[in-house]
Amino acid sequence: MPSSAVQTFTDPEKYAMEWRAHGTALEKRVSLGRGSFAGKFTKITFDKVWMARLSESLPRVHNATHFIDRAGFNFLFDPSCGLIANGVEILPAEIRWRGVNEDYYQRTTGPLELGGISLPVEYITSVGATVTGRDLTPPQRGLTFTPAPLAMTKLRRLHSAAGALAEEAPAVLAHPEAARGLEQALIDAVLDCLGDGEIEEDRTAQRQHAAIMRRFHRVVEENSDQALFITEICKEVGASTRTLNVCCQEHLGMAPKHYLLLRRMHMVRRALRESTPTETTVTEIATRYGFWQFGRLAGEYRSLFGEAPSATLGRPPHH
Repeated sequence: MPSSAVQTFTDPEKYAMEWRAHGTALEKRVSLGRGSFAGKFTKITFDKVWMARLSESLPRVHNATHFIDRAGFNFLFDPSCGLIANGVEILPAEIRWRGVNEDYYQRTTGPLELGGISLPVEYITSVGATVTGRDLTPPQRGLTFTPAPLAMTKLRRLHSAAGALAEEAPAVLAHPEAARGLEQALIDAVLDCLGDGEIEEDRTAQRQHAAIMRRFHRVVEENSDQALFITEICKEVGASTRTLNVCCQEHLGMAPKHYLLLRRMHMVRRALRESTPTETTVTEIATRYGFWQFGRLAGEYRSLFGEAPSATLGRPPHH
């Protein structure tokens, strides 16, 4: 049965949970921009096609895992948006084909308007050779397609039209015949893009850096409740300080020290939101995550989140 939903968010963590429901886990999301978050998630589920349109107001970085058994594709709507996956920038003229169970870092450089569409693996594999003359077995690592401009324009227009129907006339999408026609048009548009597009595989150096970042992510996750130091991380991941800096700049857009600082800031915020003033203090939570200069923490916290740590702690626990 076709279905659709349009949701808006002011909480980035709840927004990230919607991605998981659509087959991608956004783990440990870290906002990079200052100000209030505004997100929008439009999703449409047909018989074979799952479609999503996402908008975010703040730049961020996160570790993502595409964990569901579907062939998933992403593309940008706004040419001014910046999206980097595994150190590879996704350009407005390109489509990113996510790898099967691919684990990667993804970051944005500003507000984002992103389109997503997925199909069952067995379906796209079976129709690939027949319709496009290509082997469309989903890759283990992400691939970048550069479709013919007309094919890319058609896909964007159909995707936008479906999103507008979900918001303005959802009853149309619930009608079986209308849904079947739109779904087939979307499938044809995706296959046109894949059939005529140029494919660029990730280079050897990119794959090596991605492997280092997977080890970096594992070390950070295994020690998420304590402060980490670069010397320890380099030893664990088997990379020099210089190499780790290069990898983090590619994948995270920042040095590892700055990323770890932001991670700890978000951990403090999460702990403050889940606690009450009668049970703990800002100082106790700050020291738990390795902050000893409380005046500096308060200033950086206010700059990043728009309020003092005590204000976050003073509100009712976040659920």
